[in-house]
Amino acid sequence: MRRLLLIAAILICEVACTATCAADDLGDRLRPMIEAHDGEVAIVIRNLGTGEQFAWREAVVQPTASLIKLPVLVTAYRYADAGRLDLQSLVELQEADKVPGSGVLTPHFSAGARISVRDAIRLMIRYSDNTATNLVVDRLGLAATTSEMTSLGYPETQLHAKVYRGDTSIAPERSQQYGLGSTTALDIVNLFSGIHEQTIASAESCAAMLEHLLSCEDRGMLAQNLPDDVRFAHKTGAIGRSRCDAGLMMSKSATIAVCVLTTNNRDQQWSDGNAAHVLMGRIGRAVYDHYFRARQGTEAAAALVLEEGSFGEQVEDLQRTLNARLQPSPGLSVDGDFGPATAAAVRRFQREQKLAETGVVGAEIWKVLGPVVAEAAVPSPQEVNSQVLTMSPADALSGAPFVSADAWTIVDAADGRELAGSNSEVPRDIASTTKMMTAWLVAQLADRSPEILQETLTMSRRADLTQGSTAGIRSGERLTVHEALYGLMLPSGNDMSVALAEHFGGRLIAGMKADANDSPSDAAIESEAPDSLIQFVEAMNAEAKRLGMTGTHYVNPHGLTEDNHLSTPLDLSRLAQRILGNELLRTVISTRQRGATVTGSTGYERNVMWVNTNQLLGIDGFDGMKTGTTTKAGACLVSTGERDGRRLIVVVLGSAASEARYTDSRNLYRWAWSELVQQ
Repeated sequence: MRRLLLIAAILICEVACTATCAADDLGDRLRPMIEAHDGEVAIVIRNLGTGEQFAWREAVVQPTASLIKLPVLVTAYRYADAGRLDLQSLVELQEADKVPGSGVLTPHFSAGARISVRDAIRLMIRYSDNTATNLVVDRLGLAATTSEMTSLGYPETQLHAKVYRGDTSIAPERSQQYGLGSTTALDIVNLFSGIHEQTIASAESCAAMLEHLLSCEDRGMLAQNLPDDVRFAHKTGAIGRSRCDAGLMMSKSATIAVCVLTTNNRDQQWSDGNAAHVLMGRIGRAVYDHYFRARQGTEAAAALVLEEGSFGEQVEDLQRTLNARLQPSPGLSVDGDFGPATAAAVRRFQREQKLAETGVVGAEIWKVLGPVVAEAAVPSPQEVNSQVLTMSPADALSGAPFVSADAWTIVDAADGRELAGSNSEVPRDIASTTKMMTAWLVAQLADRSPEILQETLTMSRRADLTQGSTAGIRSGERLTVHEALYGLMLPSGNDMSVALAEHFGGRLIAGMKADANDSPSDAAIESEAPDSLIQFVEAMNAEAKRLGMTGTHYVNPHGLTEDNHLSTPLDLSRLAQRILGNELLRTVISTRQRGATVTGSTGYERNVMWVNTNQLLGIDGFDGMKTGTTTKAGACLVSTGERDGRRLIVVVLGSAASEARYTDSRNLYRWAWSELVQQ
């Protein structure tokens, strides 16, 4: 008996050691990634089959952004299990329910549309629909999610307010600190574990929740580097400073619960090149390599077994090969799903080859099938190896440096002469370099009436809800126009651009009408639009025309992607030259950081700090001007620098990544200062 107990104890220790060592191996790969990231990271990765776990700051409370929709999902199905929520009952969309941001209800559905609670939940998870989320929260009650999470033992997982409705907050202090919601990586992994193990709700409800999560359309973040043979049931979340993703990675060999929370990220750009997105993609791939690919082994790969229910790229290979080998072809859909039709084709092949008709594909079948038929025709090894490949000429030792930007220009700041450029007169998306015109119009008013800089600017709810990069000023808070210019240009505040446009739009139009010499086009300022934001954009276009920016058209004051919101490198250089001649803006664009005090609607005061997004300001010789990044525009930078008395303006649009725009610009400056300015 003692011998049996000893053997059992040894086996338990070996299993525990294996799990711990495996987690350590994964940790050795992840820690350098985490430590190199410029932001705060919290991670939990748990093998739900073995209990193996890697954790990093797992109990630290962090913002959720839209990841809070997972606890809302769990709450809804627990309420349904308890008979407190009818998932088939209908909710009616009202115009007042519509909020901006992700989703389909606000842009595509009319007031009066009715959908079931269940369908609202699907929209909440699949499209991260903010309006649908609020409809679900209204049906549950705003306090329900926090209460339900607390009852489950997760008191730090809280929903603070409705989405884009900060005025509904039931936890004002936490709202200020964390935004929409808060949680820990450990709480989120425990929730996913409960769904997988069907302990957090009924088996039927857990299956329904899993189906919702598998439908999530976001294939970035953790999912971006995962192959098709892994299903990922997950939910993402993203706001300016915080990006997160969590879910269940599932294959036939393992199910892994993973949560990655990041906040206070230095890189806040809205593109796939965002540093936190890249980090999560690398983590997701590391998890896959550790738990799935690394454990297949060469022998298992050689003897890969496929049967009904299998899915992935190997099934696609099988389907293409069966279509080619069987005559007449079974005409299988190459969809990667091993269903009845594929099984029937396998049995037919086995019958023709006088093999057992099992419908299962193992090593014997793969051998008889021969080389798999690839998606694209692949030539024979003999043909590939006999090909003679041509060589391009060696790079010239003179000429412009190689840059990643799609379009660029180098301009002499003294006279506006273009020294060199590529696609410099082709209109394209310009992202937040738009804010140069926003700041220029305000500065022009200030030149005429300096007292406007001390006017009080109040952040409207519309401005506060503007997506993307932000100055962090809340609805109802007040500051001077002078400080607002710093909040516009340093952190690239989309919210501040709207607030300034609302404050000055009507005044600009009135001024242009009063002085026809200020605008060459009366038609551009004849709008009677009561919306000062629209009037401000009209003034932007009138001013662009006055300045000779013939390839420029503005649709908004911030640069978020919209059709026909375009400019060219040369046009932006013309505006940059004007800005350099304005003392106020020259000071703003060269400021690396700025502190200010804002006043709330109830009289409180709050200190804010803005850091300039332009990294060139940390290098001697550079002193402006404006960054910009969107997925469509790429990474953009309008900059200015001086060396040996020669000031240049360099504009790069569509650089490959955030860091690339600085490398592109510095290479162009170096070339211009060493060669072009001598001409």
